[in-house]
Amino acid sequence: MDLYDSRDRLQTYPAEISRMRGEVVPAEMTSELRGAAKGKPERDFEEEVDELVHLYGLEDDDELADEFVNENTPRIEVSEYSSHVAARGEPAVQQRDWRLSAEAAEAEGLGFGGWGSEGQCQDLREAYRYTHGRASEEYECYVIPEEEDEEEAAEVFCATCKTPLREVDKDLDEHRAHELTPLSKALESAKDEIHRNMYRLEKQIIEMENFASHLEEVFITVEENFGRQEQNFESHYNEILETLAQKYEEKVQALGERKKEKLEALYEQLVSCGENLDTCKELMETVEEICHEEKVDFLKDATAMADRLREFLETETDVDISTQPAVEDQTLDFSDVEQLLGSINAIPAPSAPVINPQAPNSASGSSVRVCWSLCSDDTVESYQLSCRPVRDGPAGKDPAEFTMTVKETYCSVRNLVPNTQYEFWVTAQNRAGVSPASEHVVYMTAPSPPVIKSREVRSCEEAALICWESGNLDPVDSYTVELTQAETPGASGVTESVVGVPTCASLVQLQPRQSYTVYVRALNMGGPSARSEPATVHTTGSCFRLNERTCHPWLTVSEDGLTVVRSERTAPVRKPPPGSTRFTRCVAAMGDLVPVRGRHYWEVEVDEHSDYTVGVAFDDVPKQEDLGANCRSWCMRHAWAPPRHKYEFLHNKKTPDIRITVAPKKIGILLDYENSKLSFFNVDISQHLYTFTCQLHHFVHPCFSLEKPGCLKIHNGIAMPKHVTFY
Repeated sequence: MDLYDSRDRLQTYPAEISRMRGEVVPAEMTSELRGAAKGKPERDFEEEVDELVHLYGLEDDDELADEFVNENTPRIEVSEYSSHVAARGEPAVQQRDWRLSAEAAEAEGLGFGGWGSEGQCQDLREAYRYTHGRASEEYECYVIPEEEDEEEAAEVFCATCKTPLREVDKDLDEHRAHELTPLSKALESAKDEIHRNMYRLEKQIIEMENFASHLEEVFITVEENFGRQEQNFESHYNEILETLAQKYEEKVQALGERKKEKLEALYEQLVSCGENLDTCKELMETVEEICHEEKVDFLKDATAMADRLREFLETETDVDISTQPAVEDQTLDFSDVEQLLGSINAIPAPSAPVINPQAPNSASGSSVRVCWSLCSDDTVESYQLSCRPVRDGPAGKDPAEFTMTVKETYCSVRNLVPNTQYEFWVTAQNRAGVSPASEHVVYMTAPSPPVIKSREVRSCEEAALICWESGNLDPVDSYTVELTQAETPGASGVTESVVGVPTCASLVQLQPRQSYTVYVRALNMGGPSARSEPATVHTTGSCFRLNERTCHPWLTVSEDGLTVVRSERTAPVRKPPPGSTRFTRCVAAMGDLVPVRGRHYWEVEVDEHSDYTVGVAFDDVPKQEDLGANCRSWCMRHAWAPPRHKYEFLHNKKTPDIRITVAPKKIGILLDYENSKLSFFNVDISQHLYTFTCQLHHFVHPCFSLEKPGCLKIHNGIAMPKHVTFY
């Protein structure tokens, strides 16, 4: 609503006007003010001040109360009130309501209880226009503030009465047994419900628009079919008009009535569909306007709007076509004019139809929509659409083909194989014969949904590496990765999309300390596939699993990929095949980190009486050498020789002389690409053990080795402790 509209415009919404005036000037005050204007004795000035103080919640503001009751102050300056409210942290919206009340009261000739002269009222109007313009600009910057001041934070929302309350009102008897929630939480809940309803409304709009488009096609087809039928009758009986005049008129009239019935039924359904679309768009605009309102008005309007949306969405919409475009055959008795009809030239067979190329996104995984056109002079009774899979590979037996009969110039072919090419051709026929076949055109079905490899998904605080399988025998054009924040239950929208991914893996930049639900779609010329099954990604910390393809044969990796065990029994090691990535001499295994240059942290739970090695190494580290025995790896090695623990920090067979007095049971490892450092910590006592300065020109992998039977358990996907952040 424009606040500068005239009173006649505002009367369009009497409920809103009464509500606004009820908030600004109480009814009893208005009646007394009007009584005073008619010559009745005016109320005590101090009582009016008390009512205004109570109306604007200023009972605790002694300074402003003194300004009201001070007899030396002839009137209330809007600028003084604005600065006072700003000092108390009142929102700009409340200031706008105060100034609106001043102008609205003056518009009715009431003033503010007789305060001030005409010049003072003019000052109020000028101050209102100035501050209202600034408040409007501020309102356009953001719809609902995310941060609340101290007074707003004290507000609550009564879910039973569906009305906002101040903190001091919670003890009232009428709300004592009611369900009270913070205003911010109630606001977020209302916003979530509005967003869900908007999404459902958008889906319904799309469905209605598709149905309307289909209805228009049927409408046009009916027009064309009846037009050709009428021309057929006219061309047949022009030369024998005198003999067949009566029959001609009867048949044309019958066709006209039938045509009128069908077109009227389709038109009524088209109008109804248009009304539903208008209602949907109106609801969308209303919802957007509500989202730009203030918090209190938003909650009130959002509750009513949610009920209206729910009622509209629960209303079933008839999406079945009321009548079919096919024309029933008209039985004609030409026995008395058979001789004359024999002399009439026969209707020619139709020409070859023209099949259209495939439209984008016109296919699903099991169906395609095929369209074609025909010369306008041809008379057609039906079409024969033929289809067969495109042969791929060496010549052999032709694939099976199938044919279907249709009346319209389009057809949805179902029960097809996903991500497969099919060639289509069509013929037209009437009583005179069958047309030549159209050219063969290739259509393609959409792909099958991909399958996300949950075990191979890796993440860190800033990104995630998503891997999946195609799910299709033939290659697809590209993939799309869709992410939704998992903190919003039931959310169906998309937070972020990565399109045009050519391979079955994608590195996606994310926000830290969040949880995401990930979906993947495959795309080809037919359109996108359905969503894959979801996978969850957490960006709390670096998350990886052990790569079984690198494990020494004597090691066993647990099902979750986070525990490696070396048993007492060892089988003889066979020579690995060429190109193998397994460790041969060193009984070790590698993990896969996210290829992001940042800070990665993980912890390893160890047995203080076992011999182990933990660290990092390049992908091409020699698999026949021990970790730390070359320039491609950095590690911490522990050897237990009772009663002594021996610790070494190895790189290229070199280690510093470092003594560790407290044997760690859990080792923290910090890999810092930016500063080229690798640090080790005793997690239990928050002790820094050693830091390598590395030349990390490429990405490295976590490495774990067990020289004797034992077990190592990895803890990842955790936030870095505070004592680690200093290194």
